[in-house]
Amino acid sequence: MDPSAVVTPPYVGGPFALAPFHGLMLAPRRIGDPASARVLARPYDTVPERLRSWEASGQLLRDEQAALYLHEYTAGGITVRGLVGSLDVSRRAAGPGEAVVLPHEGIHPAQADELADRMTQMQLNPAPILLVHHGRDETRRLLSELRSEAPVHDFTDRARQQHRIWAIRDPDRLATLTAELAGTRALIADGHHRYSAYLRLQRRAPGTAYDRGLAMLVDQDDTPLFLGAIHRLLAGSRFEDVRAAAETVGIGFAELTHTAAVEALGPDTLVATDQQRWAALAVPSRVGRLAVEALHEQLVPALPRGPHRIDYLHSAEEALAAAGTGTGTAVLVPAPPVDTVLGIVAAGRLLPQKATSFQPKPSVGVLIRSLLDG
Repeated sequence: MDPSAVVTPPYVGGPFALAPFHGLMLAPRRIGDPASARVLARPYDTVPERLRSWEASGQLLRDEQAALYLHEYTAGGITVRGLVGSLDVSRRAAGPGEAVVLPHEGIHPAQADELADRMTQMQLNPAPILLVHHGRDETRRLLSELRSEAPVHDFTDRARQQHRIWAIRDPDRLATLTAELAGTRALIADGHHRYSAYLRLQRRAPGTAYDRGLAMLVDQDDTPLFLGAIHRLLAGSRFEDVRAAAETVGIGFAELTHTAAVEALGPDTLVATDQQRWAALAVPSRVGRLAVEALHEQLVPALPRGPHRIDYLHSAEEALAAAGTGTGTAVLVPAPPVDTVLGIVAAGRLLPQKATSFQPKPSVGVLIRSLLDG
């Protein structure tokens, strides 16, 4: 297989299940500190020994009783809450219609293999993948009741994220959550390659701790993650190349002022600029399709020159700065609606790589799962 190829990850079959696990957590004073990354760095086969050393010195906390965890974090004024547990990945679905975990972009198999090997050496799931779904009223009621109780951890980390964590061990609450979540279909917001690594580990050693992988499930109707766009720099492609490609494939191209072009950015409109000229690209409206799909499926293949590389920028400012270097043309992309993304993946399609940016993500080290604890 071509190591650069992008493939669809396998689908996990139902019922959706998050199980309690023995949480590991870096000491709050170490979370968000870049220096703490060394505990999970190369050589990966010495990570278990390093963690034992950190635990002995009080820099790592271990929960002796397994639990599901409600993790609430606040960053940049946005508060997110999610259930953290070990996700059952032991069953496979024949296709997206039967899947309970829905990827929305392809993965590089070699990268997923590398991550699986790394987790095997570390004997850890070092951070949860992020999943989003539309939660049920009873689940929200139960978690609201839980939040009226004192959290087991309440702190601000070194990156200024605020965290509150509740441990759920009560058998009745766990049984209710199991029943409530069984019919969940969740979208992967972050962690496609780690998700694929979980599936590779499960195939290697079924019936073991590898049947599960660490995940955080966020109710997008309760505390939604912000879904932003990721913009493009078409390196090596000129503004005139974009105009020619748009005309070839029937995408409207209107050269405008800077202000008018930016104001035109919308669900069916891209914006192209080399910082000297600006244009709005009107993508033919098709229900259930995104402008970023037209960009990659129609416009880019029709470019008469380049791109010899596509760079991905998480802010419009970064994209415009890159275009200002004269190395290519920036394309600003509208943020996609979550429900449109869900509809696309439920229909069995994937988005182009880096079509979404779910934010904020929690700091690494708040909840870790040891594969030695089962």
